[in-house]
Amino acid sequence: MTDMRQDEKDIPSEKDAQTLSLRPSNRIVTWPNFVSLLRLLTIPLIAILIDHGHLVYGLIMLAISALTDWLDGFLARSLNQITKLGQILDPIADRLLIFCSILALGFAGIIPWWFIIIVGSREVVLSILVLVLAQFNYGPLPVHFVGKTATAMIMADIPLLMISGMGTSTLFSILEYAGLALAIWGISLYWVGGFIYMYQGVKLIRKDCYRG
Repeated sequence: MTDMRQDEKDIPSEKDAQTLSLRPSNRIVTWPNFVSLLRLLTIPLIAILIDHGHLVYGLIMLAISALTDWLDGFLARSLNQITKLGQILDPIADRLLIFCSILALGFAGIIPWWFIIIVGSREVVLSILVLVLAQFNYGPLPVHFVGKTATAMIMADIPLLMISGMGTSTLFSILEYAGLALAIWGISLYWVGGFIYMYQGVKLIRKDCYRG
C-alpha cells in the first residue's frame, strides 16, 4: 500500500509533465525572441519621451512594452518556443525598461534620485553576479515569485508616477504620494528578491568550489 502511494507521488501531474516538456532550445530566430527584441527597442524611445516631457506618449509606449512582456511569454509557452536566448533577453529587457524609465523620470524631476540609486545599485550587484556565474558556466538564475512580484510592483508604479507628473492639482498630489508609497514597498521587495538571487548564486559557486 505504501509502495503504491509512493509510486502515485512519483507520477508527475499533467501540468508538471507539460512544464517539463518545454525544454529551452538553442534556437535564436523565434517569435517570442522577436517580441522581446521589440521590447528592447521601445526602451530608449520611452526614456526619450519621458525626458522631453511627453508623458502621455511615454505612457502609451510603456503600455505597449508591458503588453509585449506578456506576449513573448504566452508565445513561448503556446508555440513551445522556449529558448536559452529568450531566458536571457526577457529579464534583461525588464531590468533595462525599469532602470531607463526611472532614470528618465529622475531627470524629469518626477521621482527622487534615491529611488534611482537604490534600484540601480541592485542591478549593478546582480549584473556582477551574472558575470561571476558565467565564469562557472552557469546561465541566468531562474526567475522566482518574489523577484517577479517586485518587478510587477515597480512596473505598476512607473505609470502611476508618470500620471502624477501630468498636473499639479490635489488629485495628482495624491497620486504622487501613492506612487512613492508603492515605490518604497516595491523597492524593498526588489531587494529581498535580489538577496534571494545572491544566495542562490553564492550557493552554486560554493558548490562548484567544493567540487573542484
